[in-house]
Amino acid sequence: MFKNLSIKVILFGFIFTFFSSFGQSFFLGLFNSSIRDTLSITHGQFGSIYASATLISSLILVWFGKKIDDINILKFSYIVIILLAFSCFFFSKISSIYILFFAILFMRFSGQGMMSHTASTTISRFFTKSRGKALSTSWFGLSTSEFILPVLIIYLLTIYEWRHIWITISLIVIFFLPIASFILVKNLNLESRETEQEKNKPSKKIKDWKRIEVLKDYRFYIISANMLAMPWIATGTFVYQSFILESKNWGPYVIAQSFMVYSLMSVVTLFISGFLIDKFTSRKILIYMNIPLLLATLVIIYYDDPFTAFIFLGLIGISNGFANVLGSSTWAEIYGVKHIGSIKALTTALMVFSTAFGTAFFGILIDNGFSIEEIAVISGVYISLSLIMLFIIRSKLKPVPV
Repeated sequence: MFKNLSIKVILFGFIFTFFSSFGQSFFLGLFNSSIRDTLSITHGQFGSIYASATLISSLILVWFGKKIDDINILKFSYIVIILLAFSCFFFSKISSIYILFFAILFMRFSGQGMMSHTASTTISRFFTKSRGKALSTSWFGLSTSEFILPVLIIYLLTIYEWRHIWITISLIVIFFLPIASFILVKNLNLESRETEQEKNKPSKKIKDWKRIEVLKDYRFYIISANMLAMPWIATGTFVYQSFILESKNWGPYVIAQSFMVYSLMSVVTLFISGFLIDKFTSRKILIYMNIPLLLATLVIIYYDDPFTAFIFLGLIGISNGFANVLGSSTWAEIYGVKHIGSIKALTTALMVFSTAFGTAFFGILIDNGFSIEEIAVISGVYISLSLIMLFIIRSKLKPVPV
């Protein structure tokens, strides 16, 4: 019975992370050109709208996301599903910059924010001994979508009008997800724990930090600086993929095809990172997370051949695989799971905020004549500085015992 429940929780996380893709930058970026053509707006204008909507969604997430600590998981998932279905339908109705703003706001909040927050929080709270492997398995959902959807959507856009695609997505969400959630988590509650069923594997008691206490801990900010590198740099890359194609003179399908390598490397890294985290802890793995991302900036700076797009996105995929798991397991490992929903709401909001920053920052730089190579240099400097700070405090990343 316990094994069945564990599998159901992991599958629930897999499905929710897959469907979170509809609010992720890599997916929304696929419609960048179509929307800009429809509204006759520039890269910078789109980026500013995208960033401001994303910023507001992150602020709402700080308040709404903590409710997962107080509401039955099944009921909470239904609320999130309804929000996502509505958001997808609303996105199909974009006809002005004002509607674009709210459409992006709804998609970023419900998709990237709440869907991934619900999945990762549920997994982090339920699992203890095998948290790393459980998180890595559930995040295969997003990697699967990153592998399948870019090429699929590029193909569908040659056949169907982009609005029809979004209406279809909203129907899939509202019909499939409620049934899947009921089957998988109807017997799950806020106190369900992996360790409750594993009496022979007692876990060490650590302090359960409240969110206000976390905000006073200097380690939180240094870890966050590293955690946020991937979201803002990758978001800028995904949203402005058409700019990169034009700058490097790559074919129209190069980035979409490269996403397959990105997804493949994410999956491989997810699989490996889960075992590494359970064996060595998140605290020891964290220092290596952004090294591939740093190498990716060097690739984009020095190379122009279309083949390097696959190396570029492959390296980002490696960091993404680590980031997806470490972004949940690290906080639970250091600060405990009693208030993990509240803490994860904050960290997820910061992640969403960083994607807003990345979108706005890239857009401003592009409109002011910066090349993609110059943008990569700025990104590389940020990664390097955050890594140095993390290296300095690496021996202090230990949970407080009770």
